Amino acid sequence: MPQTLAAIALLVPDYDEAKQYYTGVLGFDLVEDTPLGPDKRWLLVRPPGSQCALLLAKAATPAQAALVGGQTGGRVFLFLHTDDFWRDYSAYAARGVTFTEAPRVEVYGTVVVFADRYGNLWDLIQRA
Repeated sequence: MPQTLAAIALLVPDYDEAKQYYTGVLGFDLVEDTPLGPDKRWLLVRPPGSQCALLLAKAATPAQAALVGGQTGGRVFLFLHTDDFWRDYSAYAARGVTFTEAPRVEVYGTVVVFADRYGNLWDLIQRA
């Protein structure tokens, strides 16, 4: 079997809040939510149809908590491809997602940057 990227760990301050945001606001599917002890869960969400998931990892130390929303030092962190840019842009805007710019058309496609609940920057892209 070839290698695949299965999941990306994303620091969050609270499991339930993050689960609600990514499934309710962004419309991701809940893949798994398994307790691993009193303060730890294996919580996976992913965009519908995606093979790669986000592992929502609750920050467990002050150093980790300081990195919530800033794991990439202010750069765009995640790239969410869509087959219908305006459908998803409109749905996200209606659900209160914060966009950091106006949508734009680039050589590679239609794109906009948005910040998730924690400040992580994402590109929403429909490839040209």
